[in-house]
Amino acid sequence: MHDYRTHHCGELTIEQASIATRISGWVDRKRDHGGLLFIDLRDMYGITQCVVEENSNLFEQLTNVPIESVLCINGEVQPRTAETINKDLPTGEIEVRVKEIEILSQSSALPMPVNQESSDYPEEIRLRYRYLDLRRRDMLNNIMLRNRAIRLLREKMHLRGFQEFHTPILTASSPEGARDFLVPSRLHPGKFYALPQAPQQFKQLLMVAGFDKYFQIAPCFRDEDARSDRSPGEFYQLDFEMAFATQQDVFDVIEPVLYELFTECSDKKVSPYPFQQITYQDAMNKYGSDKPDLRNPLLIQEVTEIFADSDFKIFAKLIKEKDFIVRGIIVPDAAQQPRSFFDKLNDWARTIGQAGLGYISFKEQGNEGGEGPIAKNLDDARIAQLKQITNIKQGDAVFFVCGKVHESAQFAGQARTKIAETLDLIKNDSFQFCWITDFPFYELDEKTGKVIFSHNPFSMPQGGLDALNNSDPLAIKAWQYDIVCNGIELSSGAIRNHRPDIMLKAFDIAGYSKEQVEKEFGGMLTAFSYGAPPHGGAAPGIERIVMLLADTPNIREIVPFPMTQTAQDLMMGAPLAVADNLLEEAHIRVKMPITTD
Repeated sequence: MHDYRTHHCGELTIEQASIATRISGWVDRKRDHGGLLFIDLRDMYGITQCVVEENSNLFEQLTNVPIESVLCINGEVQPRTAETINKDLPTGEIEVRVKEIEILSQSSALPMPVNQESSDYPEEIRLRYRYLDLRRRDMLNNIMLRNRAIRLLREKMHLRGFQEFHTPILTASSPEGARDFLVPSRLHPGKFYALPQAPQQFKQLLMVAGFDKYFQIAPCFRDEDARSDRSPGEFYQLDFEMAFATQQDVFDVIEPVLYELFTECSDKKVSPYPFQQITYQDAMNKYGSDKPDLRNPLLIQEVTEIFADSDFKIFAKLIKEKDFIVRGIIVPDAAQQPRSFFDKLNDWARTIGQAGLGYISFKEQGNEGGEGPIAKNLDDARIAQLKQITNIKQGDAVFFVCGKVHESAQFAGQARTKIAETLDLIKNDSFQFCWITDFPFYELDEKTGKVIFSHNPFSMPQGGLDALNNSDPLAIKAWQYDIVCNGIELSSGAIRNHRPDIMLKAFDIAGYSKEQVEKEFGGMLTAFSYGAPPHGGAAPGIERIVMLLADTPNIREIVPFPMTQTAQDLMMGAPLAVADNLLEEAHIRVKMPITTD
């Protein structure tokens, strides 16, 4: 017999009744039922109920064993009585009659409970004692889900002919949109490595080297502020790249991978592929976001012409003097809602810094011109035109926002989400995927008024060199795309710029000299000069995928050892001050005083 176990704590069933067994695990719960002591023994596979009688010489010893101590139990598998069967447990038809025990490790008093599905304990406690937090069943399930998702992704990419390569962790700093984590060089005083924000340049260089299909589960490091869906430090991507690939080739590869993954790891409905493709401009106009949640049925429509030169002076003046536009959020069957529904939405708009949220409500019976403050200031012809443009019918309502192009889209998108949540319109039983395509290649910096890259500077501009030479930069689109699921951006991707002449011209328009480009990206520029294939790819985020599958909005619920929102590891005490000799070896002198927290 094995030293510690013949069975896991989740596998004994009625078919094993009367056999001798040895199981090991943690004491999850104890219950003294007057003459009988029940112990639930837990490992990662499940729970087995163990029982010892009061007249046993083990009774007192087990009574005194603290919760979360580790035991090895020898005993006999017995069927439970009919009235004590627990149908919620795979082992619920049996129990183990204890004959021998060995205390492998005795637990101290716990700083937080472990034997419960969810924890209301402060996150600081949970992260400080993360090894205890991970014992809880819901956390264990999340981490095992992450493990399964990564394994399936690897298998599916291999099946599609992709080779798995690892790219360097210590590399050169490059301007990729976020702060680098820097690593001092002991051998080269005053110089630093950087941890990769993404394997962007390396995966492109693999294509230049002649490899056709690459992927890896890539660690990425960015020194940026935390969000609920972003770790402050490191995260992982399914990073992949393809040579001689078009945008549609990239879509055709990753769509079935994601569809199969989400279908196999969740009971929710998954939108079939090919996934819907929405241009960036249409996404902003219809959904008010470049990360649209397609589970939300509400749509946005521009209705500026209804209010231009109208008697609704507030909008009319802003349209005429500031070129503001008006967007409407059409809400079917909302006219039946009470006045408080509209008032609460108006109050909500003020809480996010807006002047309010105007509306017109078209009751099913009665006033054809609609109700609400705005309706009183629109004549019958404009109301009729509004209905025609938006296809509004009696019983519907429409909410209005007025502002600059980008700001009005953003506010309308927020209102679209808030209204749908209030009316419970979002279909929470599904995963809805879409692609956002045709992003602007350039945009204007609001502070300087200069043309800058809108997204990835390594993307290929649509139209190539001809577009760069002969088109308005702000009209140029990029072969840049995002994949979105349920309002969450899973990945950015692009068909890459593989020609030195196009790269130099693209950076020139953004204000970079040839010398700057050669200094910042000399390795890639030189590589492209020796013959580079057209190539492209994407990098869906592992954490965001698992967050969706686990149905949690907090990334720290699916990461084994995350940092806090202030980028601290409370369990290990990082970051921390290091010994003077280590600083000296790295040729670093700390100017500011070091404080200990």
